[in-house]
Amino acid sequence: MTNPLPLAGIRVIEFSHMVMGPTCGVVLADLGADVIKVEPIGEGDNTRRLLGSGAGYFPTYNRNKRSITLDLKSAEGIAFARRLIASADVVTENFRPGALEKQGLGPDALCAANPRLIYCSLKGFLKGPYETRAALDEVVQMMGGLAYMTGPPGRPLRAGASVNDVMGGMFAAIGILAALQERHRTGRGQIIRSGLFESNMFLVAQHMAQFAVTGTPAAPMPARVSAWAVYDVFNTKDESQIFVGVVSDTQWRQFCEAFDLQDLASDPELATNRQRVVARERFMPRLREIFGKRTRAEIEIACEAAGLPFAPIKRPDELFEDPHLNFPGAMVEVNLPNGRPVRIPALPLELGGVRPGLRHDLPKAGEHSQEIAQEIGYGQGEIKKLVADAVIGEAPALVS
Repeated sequence: MTNPLPLAGIRVIEFSHMVMGPTCGVVLADLGADVIKVEPIGEGDNTRRLLGSGAGYFPTYNRNKRSITLDLKSAEGIAFARRLIASADVVTENFRPGALEKQGLGPDALCAANPRLIYCSLKGFLKGPYETRAALDEVVQMMGGLAYMTGPPGRPLRAGASVNDVMGGMFAAIGILAALQERHRTGRGQIIRSGLFESNMFLVAQHMAQFAVTGTPAAPMPARVSAWAVYDVFNTKDESQIFVGVVSDTQWRQFCEAFDLQDLASDPELATNRQRVVARERFMPRLREIFGKRTRAEIEIACEAAGLPFAPIKRPDELFEDPHLNFPGAMVEVNLPNGRPVRIPALPLELGGVRPGLRHDLPKAGEHSQEIAQEIGYGQGEIKKLVADAVIGEAPALVS
C-alpha cells in the first residue's frame, strides 16, 4: 500500500501469548499500528516453542510486530515497562486475572497515570460468577454449547480451529478502534475487556434464539434438520467429497438442469423448498448415486456453470495450492526462525482494494529491545547496563 495505513502513528504495547491476545495485536499491526510485543527475558514467549497443533500459533499471529524481551520480575524491568507504556496509546494483555496488577501494571494504575491510555484485557470471562475461572477455547466451547452443536449426538466435538480465541482477539480490536474514535472526541482513553466465553456465546446465540422462537432445542449440526433439502456432503467417483447447497427455488431448477434431473424439476410436489425438505428422503438417494458416478472436478464444473454454491472438502495443507489463496495479496510470506519461508493467509480485509501486507517479518525474541529503549529516551550507557543486568535482552543480531 502506498498511502499510510489507517493506524499509522498508534503505538500498542502487547503483553500476550498463545492466540487471543496476539490475534488482537496482529489485526492492529496489519492495519499500521506499531505493536511492541513484550516477552520474557531470555528465550521469549513460550508460544514460539509449542509443538503439535500449537506449532502454527506464533507464525500466524505475530507478523508486523517488534519484540522486546524484558525482566518484569525486577524493579528495573517494571520501571522500563512503565516508561514504555507512557509512550503508548494502547496496552493489551491476556494473562491470568490479576497477574499484571500484582506488578503495578494493571489498568487502574496505568490509566490513572495516563488518562489517554486505552487498556484492553482479553480474558476467559467478563464480569459475572465465572470471572476468575481459568479458561481455554475448549473450556468455553464445551460449556457454551458450541462443542455440543459441532459433534454428533453424545459426542461433543471441539471446532477444528481456535474460533473463540480468534474472535475474542477480533472483538478486542474492534473495542480498541471504538475507544480510539471516542478519544478523538473526549481526549480520554478507557478500559476495555474482551471475553473468550462471551465470544463463544455470540456464536451460539442463533441456536439459543432458535429455541426461544420455536420451543425446540437445537439439534447438533450432524443431526439437524436442515433448512434446505439439498445442503450436504456427497461422495464422488474419484473417492473425494464435495459439499453442494441448493437454497432457493431458482437454484433448485438450476441444479436439476445442471445434473439432467428434469423430472424432479417438473414435479409439482418438489416445487418449493418446504416441499423438498419434507420429501428429502425420496430423492436424496438418487442424488448420491448421480454424484457417485462423477468426479469431483466434473461436479465442480457443473456447479460453477450453474451458479450453485459448492465446496470441495479440503485439508488445511491442501490450501497452499488453492488458486484463490495464490492470488496476489491473499497470502503473506514470513520467515521461520530456521530461515524457511512460509505463507500465511493475510488479514481478511481489502482497504482501497488492497489487502494489508507485510511490514515487519516475524520478530526474533528481543530483536528490537535496544532500538525501543533508545526510542523511549534511554542513553547508550543506560542501555548497555540494562543489557548487562539482564533487564532487557540484547538484539540477536548483536550477539557474538
